[in-house]
Amino acid sequence: MRLTVFWQRMAEHFGPGYADTFARDHVMAELGGRTVNQALDAGWEAKDVWRVVCAVMDVPGEKR
Repeated sequence: MRLTVFWQRMAEHFGPGYADTFARDHVMAELGGRTVNQALDAGWEAKDVWRVVCAVMDVPGEKR
């Protein structure tokens, strides 16, 4: 998954303003105690981060 697709999906699910806030501030154990931004900066693949976001935040199947 390209980062542009990842950020598009984040914006579609959370809204453009909250997607940035969520990615910056929400720490998830499933990402090793990191935020979305930290996980991406640490080298996690965007598709893996998106899968974690979907699982943790109950993103509907059609948006996954």
